[in-house]
Amino acid sequence: MEYRQLGQTDVKVTSITLGAWAIGGWMWGGQDEQAALDAIHTSIDAGVTTIDTAAIYGYGASENLVGKAIAGMRDKVQILTKYGLRWDSDEGVFSFEWTEEQTGTVKIYKNSRKKSVIYECEQSLKRLQTDYIDLYQCHWRDDSTPIEETMEAMERLIDAGKIRAAGVSNFNVQDMTDCMRIIPLASSQPPYSMVNRGIEADVLPWCRENGVGVIVYSPLQRGLLTGKITDNYVFNTGDHRAGNAFFKPANVRKVNALLEEIRPIAEAHSATLAQLAIAWTISQPGITAALVGARNARQAAENASAGNIVLSAEEKDRMDALLGNLQMDD
Repeated sequence: MEYRQLGQTDVKVTSITLGAWAIGGWMWGGQDEQAALDAIHTSIDAGVTTIDTAAIYGYGASENLVGKAIAGMRDKVQILTKYGLRWDSDEGVFSFEWTEEQTGTVKIYKNSRKKSVIYECEQSLKRLQTDYIDLYQCHWRDDSTPIEETMEAMERLIDAGKIRAAGVSNFNVQDMTDCMRIIPLASSQPPYSMVNRGIEADVLPWCRENGVGVIVYSPLQRGLLTGKITDNYVFNTGDHRAGNAFFKPANVRKVNALLEEIRPIAEAHSATLAQLAIAWTISQPGITAALVGARNARQAAENASAGNIVLSAEEKDRMDALLGNLQMDD
């Protein structure tokens, strides 16, 4: 597995990184704990030693699982996590609420105040069973808090040895520019996939110009690019994808038609469509790593194998031509 430097820092991450949102169960219709642990262990054994999680995933459940899985091997892995979405406090700005059978309705608040950031870091360290975090990221911009205050908290955590590097997620170019006046950003974490390429207009060029790493999430468009989603697919209760525009029946049909067009490229590499989508993502200029979720050992092994695929210029040109003709419904 290829390791890539994260921005201007000495932190290196695997080009394919395990995204630990789904294994926390939250918004994905639940999860089996042993299957989640198996997914993490299989990923590490296959060379995917970087794991990205967040405090909000499962209200701490994902971080707890990661902490349990990496016990005794902390020196072999890179842990990335996020802060700024609080479910355990009503301080901050109300963001949204989410209802699931096990937890009922929970209200989520954005809070990137210095006191909250430092508190969240301490809680994440406990759940992850570690004394440092390789990359600590602001999950979403909290417009009620000056960026200076949030980044000053990150500076303090770096100086204390609690975190190695600071990153942001879902920030726009202006916000990242403001961050850089306070502290060097190691990375940005935006959504990006073959069918969701909006960051190519601004975020990606800015990051390349300013030496900021780009760790993208949803390279499989939350499973849509696996080819396993049909236009009458039934999602489990509590699965957020049921109301997502990408999963409208018309869009599913369009994407599946596209996937049939590129299937020969996947077959030429003895790869699945999912592996092809991952390989395409990490081959794009400026992309440092792609977060790919896995809910069991089989998926984890398959994802890791995508790192062995090398696409030719002709294959990428063919894919880009097809992608350029794709028109998704809003």
